[in-house]
Amino acid sequence: MTTLYGLKNCDTCRKVLKLLDGADFVDVRIDGVPGETLKAAFEQFGAVLANTRSTTWRNLSEEERAKPVLALLVEHPTLMKRPLIEQSGVLYLGWGKDTQAALL
Repeated sequence: MTTLYGLKNCDTCRKVLKLLDGADFVDVRIDGVPGETLKAAFEQFGAVLANTRSTTWRNLSEEERAKPVLALLVEHPTLMKRPLIEQSGVLYLGWGKDTQAALL
C-alpha cells in the first residue's frame, strides 16, 4: 500500500501519482497529514520536512517562524516539503533520484 501526501495542484505530486500506479493520494491542504505519520516523518527527516523556500514560509511572520517545526506543520500543512510518500511503513521525502530508485 502506497500513500502520497501532497497538494493536488503540485506538478511534482501529480507526476509522481501517475508513476506510482494505485497509490492513494491525500491532499494535505484538505485532509492534513495524520498525526502519527507527521510525527514519524519529523523524527526521520527533522527540520528538512518544512519547505523554507515555499510561499507559505515566506508569508509567515518572524514570530511564527520561531515556532517548533512540528507545530508549524500542524498549523500550516502546505508548509511540508512534498511529496511525502509512505510505502509499507517506510517514508520517503521529495522525488529525488534516491526515492525514485527505491519506488520505481
